[in-house]
Amino acid sequence: MEITAKYEPKQTEDKWYAEWISKGLFTSVPDNREPYTIVIPPPNVTGVLHMGHMLNNTLQDVLIRRARMLGKNACWVPGTDHASIATEAKVVAKLKEQGIEKASLSREQFLEHAWEWTHKYGGIILEQLKKLGASCDWSRTKFTMDKEMSESVIKVFVDLYERGLIYRGVRMVNWDPQARTALSDEEVIYKEVNSKLYYVKYYTTDKKRFITVATTRPETILGDTAVAVHPADPRFEHLKGCSVIVPLVNRTVPVIFDEYVDMEFGTGALKITPAHDINDYSIGIKHNLPVIDIFNDDGTLNEKAELFIGVDRFKARKLSVEELIKQELLVKTEDYKNKVGYSERTNAVIEPRLSMQWFLAMKEISKTALENVLNDEVQLHPAKFKNTYNHWMENVKDWCISRQLWWGQQIPAYYIKGTNDFVIACSAEEALAKAKKKTGNTGLTMADLRQDDDVVDTWFSSWLWPITVFDGIRNPQNNDFRYYYPTTDLVSAHDILFFWIARMIIAGYLFDGRKPFKNVYLTGMVRDKQGRKMSKQLGNSPDPLDLIDKFGADGVRVGMLLCSPAGNDLLFDEALTEQGRNFANKIWNAYRLVSGWTADNALQQPGHSRAAVEWMNARINEQLVESDDLFSKFRISEALMAVYKLFWDDFASWYLEIVKPAYQQPIDKTTFDATIELFDKLLRMLHPFMPFITEELWQQLRRRNHNEYLMISSLPKPAEINSQVTAEFEQCKEIITCIRNIRKEKNIPQKEQLTLLYKPNDNINTSLHPVIIKLAGLNNISASTEKTDGSSFIVNTIEYFIPLTGKINVADETAKIKDELNYNLDFAASIRQKLANERFVNHAPADIVEKEKKKLSDTEIKIQTLQERLNQLRLN
Repeated sequence: MEITAKYEPKQTEDKWYAEWISKGLFTSVPDNREPYTIVIPPPNVTGVLHMGHMLNNTLQDVLIRRARMLGKNACWVPGTDHASIATEAKVVAKLKEQGIEKASLSREQFLEHAWEWTHKYGGIILEQLKKLGASCDWSRTKFTMDKEMSESVIKVFVDLYERGLIYRGVRMVNWDPQARTALSDEEVIYKEVNSKLYYVKYYTTDKKRFITVATTRPETILGDTAVAVHPADPRFEHLKGCSVIVPLVNRTVPVIFDEYVDMEFGTGALKITPAHDINDYSIGIKHNLPVIDIFNDDGTLNEKAELFIGVDRFKARKLSVEELIKQELLVKTEDYKNKVGYSERTNAVIEPRLSMQWFLAMKEISKTALENVLNDEVQLHPAKFKNTYNHWMENVKDWCISRQLWWGQQIPAYYIKGTNDFVIACSAEEALAKAKKKTGNTGLTMADLRQDDDVVDTWFSSWLWPITVFDGIRNPQNNDFRYYYPTTDLVSAHDILFFWIARMIIAGYLFDGRKPFKNVYLTGMVRDKQGRKMSKQLGNSPDPLDLIDKFGADGVRVGMLLCSPAGNDLLFDEALTEQGRNFANKIWNAYRLVSGWTADNALQQPGHSRAAVEWMNARINEQLVESDDLFSKFRISEALMAVYKLFWDDFASWYLEIVKPAYQQPIDKTTFDATIELFDKLLRMLHPFMPFITEELWQQLRRRNHNEYLMISSLPKPAEINSQVTAEFEQCKEIITCIRNIRKEKNIPQKEQLTLLYKPNDNINTSLHPVIIKLAGLNNISASTEKTDGSSFIVNTIEYFIPLTGKINVADETAKIKDELNYNLDFAASIRQKLANERFVNHAPADIVEKEKKKLSDTEIKIQTLQERLNQLRLN
């Protein structure tokens, strides 16, 4: 087969991916092999591939392909997450474009639109992953809203409620006015912003005195029910038992004394708005204050605000300030920096709000999950994240699991008509039976029950992901669950350590009594060259598919992996993927070179080839052992770099240069066969990182059967390591490099052969002399004690000498040596002057003085060597 001059990824990638799929090579079924299981962190069903996905899924594919080649039954389960908030927002926006408001639809009608959206766009990201080379078992693709997945979520909800772990109550929650739903604490991102601090007068009821209160949110004055001061603050002793008038709404509220108040902040007086601040709410309960909720679901003001009804909260802030100025109640305004919570989903400013919600009690159920990470039953890689995990788990709060949405698993609470009671059940039929039993009313019908409108938090379904993808909640005795679970490794970004990973560990022990996975490999964030997180908003994220189109999937994979150490952020530069593409071309060109050779059975294997084959096999053995160690520590970037250097530096730059025959001459069959075998091993080692080009070349290396594929072949097994061979060859390379440097310094062309002499030494390995002779352009290597005009160097205590009589221009060489000698004489003089300075010697740190003495000693040796070379030239 004719091979193109340049590697063209487009000619190989789609071809081989289709071939692997058609042969079912990604499919896994239980058998007697050791299972190796990875479940994909399910991307949002409405999402498209971004750089974080690229990194995460490349790492997973490397692990799964390597496990497959190690003879394990590799199963990579793909799937998507229904992403309640994001998907519902997209569907609502789409309906608005069509002139349809969500409020005008029934739940069933809205869900029809949501499913239509999901069916249309839901598979895009998984199809994009195929372009990357992801070898998932696509027959096992899951979606968190699949029937069996949803049934598992509902079953778990009912089980947790019956265990007393799920409860319903009015609590202060994080409210997203844009999505119009509650969020958990972990879904709030705090950002430092430039705000204003407004100093406002609160007059006493006799209007003779006032307290000045500082606030960043003057619009919430409309919901104030008290002003608080510290009981030890002497400035406010005279106000005990007094009341003040809330500005704008003229509501009379008490002055309360509470140690929570910070006397140093603002004026030392704090306005209390129990409905809109978690700390104010706690103070309100303590002092039995009324709660006035002034906001609607969308962040506009309601009738309880009395002013600015229907106005957005931020517009109301502006109007409140204008009105305070008008009424001469605004004392002053100051610039102020504070942290403000933003929705992780919509980027809307969070509104603390009292709301009836469903909660999961987390404290007790977190203990086993914490213990088994700290004792390494579940290992985090890198281990530095154990401290972060420990802090979060020890301070875990109850999880608000209800969301005011329609897209998702509907909470299985059924309210009984005519009562304040409800039942929790897996189905409406079961709920009716429970309601009849609970009320004693056997005449109840379905019409007497109303299911809760809310859905569970999306994370409440995805925390079950490793279990539910194998149907382990509904049917824990099924064959797949018993074989593939617990899974082996999880690869995920560290920013969802709490959202998802910690909760999956909790769920594993809670519902199955076992860990959900053995290892968690935590990746960093993909950032641009300026260190900014890549995002659509900043416009600093390239389209991954464009990168694949430009550099090839293998090039992109290599480029990303080379600079992505575990847990550390990746500073992405397109030059990295170009480096990956260049490496693919290096592999391709190496094959082009080898494929152009003609093997001749009649030729004897020369000594330089025999030595090169032995060395290259030894290097591969070393690298196989090192790779095992690096993979065991999840140092995947280093594992790739090691095999990258093995191919580029050792195989392509040294080995092929040693064994390649003269132009248009045949190569001996022994070396040719050995080279093909070495190439085969290297392609197998590279395959997990670069699946496409390695499969293409592996198929061309030798004739294959119709069912032979590199991706299901075995990784090479290391033989006994011969460190002496590799150590001696490193010395050989150093000798060659020294000779090449002499040629460069003396302007001696490569075609002009030289002689290499060495002082007699019992430790010298003459079997490598043929390699040196070929690569260094020598005619002979021999032992000798004589020296003539020439250059010498030392490698591993052995002194080598190259006679150069008649090979160099004596005048030019003399001038060059004199220049170098004069420089070193001046340098030595400057050091002696410094060491003669008593102040320097007595006051400088001892290690600095020693360094200067060492510099002088080294320079004096150089001077002696240069003088000897100059004298030798003069004698000749």
